[in-house]
Parts: sequence; structure tokens; C-alpha cells
Amino acid sequence: MMKFTVVTPSFNQARYLERTIESVLSQRGDFELEYLVVDGGSSDGSVDILRRYQGRLWWVSEPDRGQSHAINKGLARATGSVLAWLNSDDTYELGALDRVARTFRDTGARWCFGECRIVDEQDREIRRAIRWYKRRLGRQYSLGRLLTKDLVPQPATFFRRDLFLEAGPVDEAYHLAMDYDLWLRFARIAEPAFIPEALATFRWHDTSKSGGRYADAAWEAYGIARRHALSGERAALRRHYLHVLSLVAVYRALDLLPRSRRSA
Repeated sequence: MMKFTVVTPSFNQARYLERTIESVLSQRGDFELEYLVVDGGSSDGSVDILRRYQGRLWWVSEPDRGQSHAINKGLARATGSVLAWLNSDDTYELGALDRVARTFRDTGARWCFGECRIVDEQDREIRRAIRWYKRRLGRQYSLGRLLTKDLVPQPATFFRRDLFLEAGPVDEAYHLAMDYDLWLRFARIAEPAFIPEALATFRWHDTSKSGGRYADAAWEAYGIARRHALSGERAALRRHYLHVLSLVAVYRALDLLPRSRRSA
């Protein structure tokens, strides 16, 4: 039977942590589940939440070197054949792991990704146009397109343990686009399967790294693409540079909209 290991890195996310935990532990299907929460020594009540789930998940709370280090700590402990990480303010959709398990069995893929809804602090879906845009990109996936933009949504991505051991670990030099670096390494080894349905939600809020530092994340991703591109792939880098300029402009425009209009 297929076994999933899901790792949640967390630090002072008590406001959202329980929703994340419940979304993982509520998954049902023909698979086994191992759930690991790697907390960075939170002081906001996160540890009290984790204690309530003792016996249903493994957890640790101790200082670390940041999110990438926490992810690596968890993945190093993983015993599943399929791995993923889910940040402590994101969630899985009902039935997500069952859908992923069937995809791996049916396709033989070594990694896969699906769609990801964007939600606000109250779980209301926002920025639907971005989800539509990324769905189109997912259907048209290629390594060349991946070099032009970070089109793979991290919360909705799953990979076989042997692929991670071949390509990994997460590069701890990166703090915002470490997932994109890993996807590019995966892409040189194997092509992913795309699942055209929402597997997860990504929570957009001002205190999240992606929400508050989207420009920094976009430029870090561009630097990662430059590092990975081969000599014959320089045109993709030019397109990626233009993509960053447009992406930052779009997100800045969205931030200026009243909250009531951000669901578009």
C-alpha cells in the first residue's frame, strides 16, 4: 500500500495551524499516512495545539535555521514512498491524497502537481484569475515553460521519495523560492503528471512570506532559473525576467484593490 509522508514546517502560526492539521488528518483513501510537524520553537500557543494531537502525528518544537531547514528535518525522517510538505497556513482539499495516490498508480509518474485555490484569512477564495492562469500553465507544462516562470504550486505538489533522494535536499540557501529550485531539479530527471483539480489551498495574508514579500520571492525565483538554465536556454531567462516585471506589477495592482474586489 502506498504511504504518504506529509511534513508541516511551522513557526508561530497558531492562528492557522489547527486548520492545516485537520486538513491532513482528515484525508481518507487506499493509502497510509505519516504526518510530521516541525515547529521552530513557537511561543504563540502552537505547542499546546500540537500536544492535543499527540499520537495522531509526530512533532518537535525546537529552534532551527528557518523554513528550508525545517522541511529538510522532516523529510529526512520520512518513511513514506510519496512525500510532500504543507505549510502551516495552507490546507489540503478533501480527497486530495486519494486523488494523488490514484494518479501515481495510474501514470507511474515520479512527481505530480495539481491546482491550488488561493484563500484569505477567513478561508474565502480570492484571486480566482490567478488560479485559472496557473491551471492553463499546468496543462501546458514543459521544462522550457518551467524555466520561464514558477508555475508549479507548492502546496499541491507531491513526489516519490526516491526522486527526492536523487535530486534533494531542499537548498537551505533559499528562503522564499526553495520549492522552485527543487522542481527544476526534479524536472531534469522526470516529467510530472498534472492533476486538473484543486488539491490544496494557499493562504494569502500580509504576514506570510509569499504574501508580504512576493517581489522578493519572484526575483529569487529568477535567480534560481538563471542558475539552472543551460547555455541553449537563455531565451527562457529573458522571458522569465519579463514575467517577473509583469507579475510584480499585477500583484501590486491587486494589493491596491479594496478587499471586497480581490476575489476576482
